Amino acid sequence: MPELPEVETTVRGLEKVLKGRRLVRVEPRRADLRRAMPVDLGQRLTGARVTGLGRRAKYGLVETDRGDTLIFHLGMSGRWRIDPDEIGSHDHLLIDTDDGHRLSLNDPRRFGSLDLMPTAQVADWPPFAALGPEPLGDALNGSWLKQRLAGRTAAIKLMLLDQTIVAGLGNIYVCEALFRARIDPRKAAGKVSKPRLDALAAAIPAVLDEAIAAGGSSLRDFARPDGELGYFSKQFDVYGREGEPCRDGCTGKVKRIVQGGRSTFYCPSCQR
Repeated sequence: MPELPEVETTVRGLEKVLKGRRLVRVEPRRADLRRAMPVDLGQRLTGARVTGLGRRAKYGLVETDRGDTLIFHLGMSGRWRIDPDEIGSHDHLLIDTDDGHRLSLNDPRRFGSLDLMPTAQVADWPPFAALGPEPLGDALNGSWLKQRLAGRTAAIKLMLLDQTIVAGLGNIYVCEALFRARIDPRKAAGKVSKPRLDALAAAIPAVLDEAIAAGGSSLRDFARPDGELGYFSKQFDVYGREGEPCRDGCTGKVKRIVQGGRSTFYCPSCQR
């Protein structure tokens, strides 16, 4: 599933062709993805001008001058395509702009979603209302983590995947951040020391920023809107490297365990 860096990369790619453009044609090609699309989506967006693009957690936001915001989630296999050579059965939303570009939302598995909300109410949209702070913002720090994790006996890895703690973190980048902070992913969240949490709060945005700069991680179906593949996967310290030597220079080897039904990769020698 595309994680925060992939969504941020997607939003930045869309911004280049959508910001300031008028949408001359918006055509939903089916009634639903993971859930039903707004029945008036095409009507409300056709003729609107895009005033800005953004991201909240793993959702992309497209704001218009009509006071509406299109909220998209890429699900497991969704991606936007800019000026595709042909339109296929998995292209579920088409958008034409006033300068001749065509965008398509392609989602073979249809686990993504499209919603349309009044811009003034986006922050109160139910999926957003309970989210924790953005990991790339100033609100995430060691003190926040210490407060939210106090007394929690669940593993720190699992707590970081809780979107009410930090918004938008996914499995890959949690593994990478925990490695950089030298924290054992199995450790009870409430027992992680404040200095380690300070290190973690610094590691999270650092690894996300590096992944965004690299265009994300091309795992399975993800590609940027321009069709290029991200290459951050070549820089993974632990994720997907089971049995390989630790890149920190210690004598350990990367180990894989399963937590909450997901693979966790870590170095038993470095992470304690």
